Amino acid sequence: MIERDAGMSYANFDSLIKKVQSFQTRKRAALAAAEDEHALEAVFSAQKENIVSPVLIGNEGIIREIIGKLGEEPANCTIVNVKEGDDPARIAVGLIKNNEADFIMKGKIDTANLLKSVVDKDSGLRTGRAMSHMAFYEMPAYHKLLVVTDGGMITDPDLEQKKQIIINAVDILIRMGYENPKIAVLTAVEQVNPKMQATVDAAELKKMNMSGEISNCIIEGPISFDLAVSRESARLKGFESPYCGDFDVMIVPNIETGNILGKALIYMGRAKMAGMIVGAKIPIVLTSRGATAEEKYLSLVLSAGVSG
Repeated sequence: MIERDAGMSYANFDSLIKKVQSFQTRKRAALAAAEDEHALEAVFSAQKENIVSPVLIGNEGIIREIIGKLGEEPANCTIVNVKEGDDPARIAVGLIKNNEADFIMKGKIDTANLLKSVVDKDSGLRTGRAMSHMAFYEMPAYHKLLVVTDGGMITDPDLEQKKQIIINAVDILIRMGYENPKIAVLTAVEQVNPKMQATVDAAELKKMNMSGEISNCIIEGPISFDLAVSRESARLKGFESPYCGDFDVMIVPNIETGNILGKALIYMGRAKMAGMIVGAKIPIVLTSRGATAEEKYLSLVLSAGVSG
């Protein structure tokens, strides 16, 4: 776990990488269905940078063949052979339960099958909260890493699910060393409008925060994206909040908003991205099919930073 520094945040991924590299022991990444060249490439890059120790789960023959193609050395990792008919996701969960791995990464396996094993009642990995996706962005236009959640798991969260999404995010950020992370609940307007459920939910979430029902963070909302990221925009519109231009987390109203915002930040804002599934007892590296090798590597860094 990353040591806590009062009021800290991360300016970029390099600062997070250096923090994880300072750990006395490397976290063990269980790559479920490791017959995936791009995932293996990311895992070995993370190993070389003293981020993780790989635990590769799958068909040993195919895994060794890919490792050789990449010019890597099989002796530098643990390979768990999966016999025909066995489930690599179930084996990965078993390794976590037996303290033989610290977190899971998705390889060449269907997302639903992987998550089914994680949420199984016998897995021991459930927390009672919904699982959600946290995406971290580093971009030239913002002075620190910015979190967007949930753009990858819960399609249309209700008020209770939004509360759980926030609690998941706060839990992770506190593990990373943040103290009272600043959270903006995004909407199209700054006023509560009964015809716009997102604004009603945002106001309720802020009330929960003020009453202590949601703790260890600061929640502002309803608030539009421009006000959340720009103090000058807030000044011009007469929106009073000391946190404008300095939020750590953006809570989006639904998965479409999170997906579009994230892709806009990457393709138009030149952002680097790392992401993981949270809400279980361990983080899960679960990147999209179009994820770059860098995104997979940074996601490994992120998950290694909050494991254990």
